[in-house]
Amino acid sequence: MARTKDPAVRTLLLERAAHMLRTREPITLRSLVAGTSVSTMAVYTYFGGMDGVWRALRQEGFTRLAARFARVDTSADPVRDLAALAAAYLDNALDHPDLYRVMFDADFELDDLQAADDTLEHLVRAAARAVDTGRLRADVVPLDLATQGWAMGHGLVSLVANGPLPRETLDHCVPMLTALLVSAGDEPVRCRRSVERGWQDEFPA
Repeated sequence: MARTKDPAVRTLLLERAAHMLRTREPITLRSLVAGTSVSTMAVYTYFGGMDGVWRALRQEGFTRLAARFARVDTSADPVRDLAALAAAYLDNALDHPDLYRVMFDADFELDDLQAADDTLEHLVRAAARAVDTGRLRADVVPLDLATQGWAMGHGLVSLVANGPLPRETLDHCVPMLTALLVSAGDEPVRCRRSVERGWQDEFPA
């Protein structure tokens, strides 16, 4: 009778692999399980081998980001929601810095490309609502705005999660996101209030 797989073992191996990548430790079948309570056979049981570990590692990063986005409430204020999603993105990166680094490593394929697209879609939908409700100009392309916001957040959090700068660097996100949305048509004072509210709702002090 086949043994039931334990999700905790899969998570343990993924997080260990991500940490080893960030610290530039050589990763082999044996080094991956060294110091854990599992055998090398677990790598085959859960991933089909080391190639499967690499694919699952990157996929896990997007899976956790999607789950974090899903916890952001949708409000009547789409600009607040855009800021809340940006804050959730940064919060997720700080919670999982090793996986975050691997998410954007093109050396590893994704098993489910749609899962990655779905994370961006959260931002696109919020941007579209901001256009539809008149907070942003009618000529704003939601996908373009979502991409710009993602790029801004990625640049900031990369300097903190796996980089040399302190957490306080992320305080720049509020004025930067406000400037982006004002340039897209929102009224400055109202925009700043919405962005600050979304930020405070989703990013711990």
